[in-house]
Amino acid sequence: MILKNLNYPLDFKFKITTISSDFNITDKNGNYVAYVRQKIFKLKDDVIIFNDESKSQELFRIKANQWIDFNASFSITDLVNGKNFGRLARKGMRSFWKSQYNILDENDQQKYQINEDNAWTKVLDGFVGEIPIVGMFTGYFLNPSYTVKDNSGKEFFRLKKMPSLIGRRFQLDRLIDIPDEDESLVVLSFLMMVLLERARG
Repeated sequence: MILKNLNYPLDFKFKITTISSDFNITDKNGNYVAYVRQKIFKLKDDVIIFNDESKSQELFRIKANQWIDFNASFSITDLVNGKNFGRLARKGMRSFWKSQYNILDENDQQKYQINEDNAWTKVLDGFVGEIPIVGMFTGYFLNPSYTVKDNSGKEFFRLKKMPSLIGRRFQLDRLIDIPDEDESLVVLSFLMMVLLERARG
């Protein structure tokens, strides 16, 4: 199963009416790409990607391989074809300063890397967020971005957190074309990364 004919930019928009971290992915025309649900009260991260908000078809599942580990990785399974699709691996202690993730294919070979563009955005967000009243509005002017590069350093995608009071919207843009299967792997990796980064604040 691959995500085909995606019209960028894609919007990741979190729902505020559920206690779980559910969000919609829609294209530039407002058409559904997927609906993402993170299961709550789980010791390990467990995320299901559906075709849309009706949840009539499960497309992919992403599960953490370990309970608590700075080097945790997340396996992506294609539920339609019942096969391993790839893996997202967090780069340990570096993530405390500047977030970095490796994207690996079904053969466990690293294909791409996600890097936070400016670590100071997160640092400033932490400081300014402690200031009374002013801290409430950091979501409007301190918004990180993340870029996907291949092993040679060529840039393919960029994800930006969009201005909002509670950080509920992200936008993913494709910079250059990429094979469909790799594109699906990157998009799926990004949606898991968004859940992890949003949980960190």
